[in-house]
Amino acid sequence: MKIKHKQHIKKFETALACGLILTCLFSTVSFATSCDGIRERVLRLHVLANSDSEIDQAVKLKVRDAVLEEGKDIFAGRTTAKDAEEVLKHQTERLEAVADAVLLENGFSYTSKVEVGKSFFGTRSYDEKVTLPAGEYTAVRILLGEAKGHNWWCVMFPPLCLPAAEGDVKLEDVLDEKEESLVESNPKYEMRFKIVEIFEKILEKTK
Repeated sequence: MKIKHKQHIKKFETALACGLILTCLFSTVSFATSCDGIRERVLRLHVLANSDSEIDQAVKLKVRDAVLEEGKDIFAGRTTAKDAEEVLKHQTERLEAVADAVLLENGFSYTSKVEVGKSFFGTRSYDEKVTLPAGEYTAVRILLGEAKGHNWWCVMFPPLCLPAAEGDVKLEDVLDEKEESLVESNPKYEMRFKIVEIFEKILEKTK
């Protein structure tokens, strides 16, 4: 009897373990699917400094601010990242002119180059309020000079890196309720963010 009892307990424990594994698996798959939606609904910004010198890093931030301000004007009236991306493809020279003006005003001889395309981003938190999952995003890349210095990342649309003005599209306007709950910083999501990041990095290396 004792042997049968132990066998029943072992079967129960095995079934319970399998159930927990499946639950975690389905939860992670659902989480990853929501991450896909988030990536499609935001437009990232990636600014690469000429070098890691103090002056190059300082002007990088000035270029960032000027480009973000110009972006708010370019994106006025846009309600989706896809719309923002489409209009931006025809405004790269405008952003280059803005960046070059900042560089010239600050005494730099090098210029900028603006690209719009897919870039890989790691998991990133902003102001300890919003965490975006790792993966490939459409991004505006601002390359300053030789672009060999430390870079700076943010979200250009919806604008997360400058105070939102009345009428600006906000993150909650482009995400559904589930996606919004995922990006809000919450310790219970940290492990799933890490799992997704590892998976996305593997995918990135296979390309």
